[in-house]
Amino acid sequence: MKNRKEKVDALIIGFGKGGKTLAPFLADQGLKVMVVEKSSLMYGGTCINVACIPTKTLAHRAHLLSQQAGIGIEEKKANYAGAIKEKDELVAFLRTKNFDNVNGHPGATVLTGTASFLSPHEVHVKTQEGSWIVEADRIFINTGAKPVVPDIPGMTSSLVYTSAGLLDLAKLPARLAIIGGGYIGLEFASIYAGFGSDVTLIERGPLFMPKEDRDIAQEVQKGLEKKGIRIRLGTRVNRIKESGSTATLYLTSSDGEVEELKADAVLAATGRIANTEGLNLEAAGVERDEQGFIRVDERLRTNVPNIWAVGDVNGGPQFTYISLDDYRILKDQLFGQSLRTTKDRKNVPTSVFIDPPLSHVGMTESEAISKGHKVKVAKLPAAASPRARMLKQTDGILKAIVDVETERLLGFTMFAADSSEVVNIVSMFMNSGQPYSVLRDTIFTHPSMAETLNDLLNAFR
Repeated sequence: MKNRKEKVDALIIGFGKGGKTLAPFLADQGLKVMVVEKSSLMYGGTCINVACIPTKTLAHRAHLLSQQAGIGIEEKKANYAGAIKEKDELVAFLRTKNFDNVNGHPGATVLTGTASFLSPHEVHVKTQEGSWIVEADRIFINTGAKPVVPDIPGMTSSLVYTSAGLLDLAKLPARLAIIGGGYIGLEFASIYAGFGSDVTLIERGPLFMPKEDRDIAQEVQKGLEKKGIRIRLGTRVNRIKESGSTATLYLTSSDGEVEELKADAVLAATGRIANTEGLNLEAAGVERDEQGFIRVDERLRTNVPNIWAVGDVNGGPQFTYISLDDYRILKDQLFGQSLRTTKDRKNVPTSVFIDPPLSHVGMTESEAISKGHKVKVAKLPAAASPRARMLKQTDGILKAIVDVETERLLGFTMFAADSSEVVNIVSMFMNSGQPYSVLRDTIFTHPSMAETLNDLLNAFR
């Protein structure tokens, strides 16, 4: 079949947060825009389909279930099946809404197919209906990232899943083994333990959450182990053997001890890499860094003048809200004053949606000291909050780091209920440049988790 040719002003490859927000904006500026997405199951991007939305939906249901006493395993299995169904319905709704928001926007078209560069301005797109040659003045790569599958014998077993695959598992696994102790592994461990799975988390490194201060990491580990999650540090998975409906993991600990671990499902949560397979970036001359992510400058420009990389694929922090900020940078660059850059991002908050969530902004205590700050530290147990007691979520801790000389708040960590909301308040405050005492004396509603900031920072008096 002969290739159909199309000329557009802007071509966006991938349907992630940055690209799907950019497409209608560019169309509103009078540009002819095309968005290419490889799969009809990925309209809206990673967050909506296989990451933030489905996992947080399950995390909420798991939390509600964990708050109920006397629930048997059969009821937990039924709750899990119901949560998966609810998740699927929500994802399908959002996927359709996102497709309509772009494809239904005047001047923008979605083409479902695989994209491959022919030159810096031409892309071959193969669809089920045929092939296209799309010529574009500007091209934005927004293909995201994908899970790393570790090189372990037996990883091709049908019982081994990536995060996306496990989300489609309709039956609750009685025993779940998770390889990797990063954010993704922690979230899935918390979710499945909440639903009633027997969870073992396996981490090769000797430290649990090595980037966190030890006091925070210890509190998180204690909280997860309280849920029945077994955490194996300094442990290597040598191979996996599938036998019927059971996977056997052969483990070696740092002291040389060898053992076997049985599981009904295995999650590989060992990081994510740029999703550039098949793009043929070489034909466009687009450079990648040592980790395979597309190399960009502070304005998200690649080394090729008419090509930009947006979202996870460019190697920046892998969060949906960072992809959205990528859009803001492009918007300002193309139709604004070109003032916004990635260097403007200061005190970006993060949250890990374990139960309770762990949120952080700024420096850890160890980071602040290593950078030469003389600091003072305040801590507060979550149980000190009336709101936490009302919610029956008294596990956790709050921690603040203040510079002794400037009285500026350098960092904040909250492992407690509603931390994913409270951390946004702290982030905005830190960017204001005011002394910590202003936040300490701010009036918050009562009873709320936000008011714990008053008590935490009051310890510095």
